[in-house]
Amino acid sequence: MDKEYIIYHIPGKKIGVTTDLYNRVTEQQGYEVGEYEVIERHKDIDYISQRELELQKKYGYRVDLKPYSELSNNKLNLNNMRINVTEQTTTFPCPLNKLKGRLMDNLEMHWETEHGNVCLDNDLAKWIVSNAKTSMFNTERCYVYNKAMSRYIKSKESLSKLPFPEQNGTYEHEDNVVFYFDKIRDWAEDRGIYTKGDPKTQYIKLMEEAGETGRAILKEDLPEIKDGIGDMVVVLTNLAELCGLTIEECVESAYDVISKRTGKMNNGTFVKD
Repeated sequence: MDKEYIIYHIPGKKIGVTTDLYNRVTEQQGYEVGEYEVIERHKDIDYISQRELELQKKYGYRVDLKPYSELSNNKLNLNNMRINVTEQTTTFPCPLNKLKGRLMDNLEMHWETEHGNVCLDNDLAKWIVSNAKTSMFNTERCYVYNKAMSRYIKSKESLSKLPFPEQNGTYEHEDNVVFYFDKIRDWAEDRGIYTKGDPKTQYIKLMEEAGETGRAILKEDLPEIKDGIGDMVVVLTNLAELCGLTIEECVESAYDVISKRTGKMNNGTFVKD
């Protein structure tokens, strides 16, 4: 019997594909009948994968980086390690001290979260180990937050397109940049900046930091210049988040523009053609 693929819609949340509607939507995500709708059914995985992406775009949801067909064709899947995926978290069936080994044994497994598809590779395994927390209900289990994991994945996607220098004394690896952006966002979330702040206050903060940096430049105070630039990066990271963006995608967008720009230096300033 041919497998049937189902496109489901959780209003205001997501559009996804599954072959087991009850297990995927009710058991894993906690939505009962009536809280979701079935949009389409089909036995052609390539067709259903393309339709999922089209509908995600049409309804204004985040479009998956990889089509469903590329995920489900991989023999290593969600059942390879019995993880539990909820709206907020992905929970792993082992304590923190055994997590690294379990993840390395399950490289290339895939699963789906509210924020998009996940493919486990070496870099993501390292991130999970660094950010996992022990479950308060069972010390033999640990978990990560899906939103933070999705931000990391998107960061990697964006930064992989930029020409990072190799071993030149500036960055050892692009992971360092991703790591610090994540830490900035974790710091801001812990302090309520994303729930109680707004873009206007962050913009005012940015102008304050720019003024302090300008004064440091006039005084040729290198430590203060370094501090000012770092503070502006922190504020810009938070400003992007409050606007529904990430600093990584803003950098990518800017680089896409300037990489094609031509011009010349004039009185110490690059003037575009």
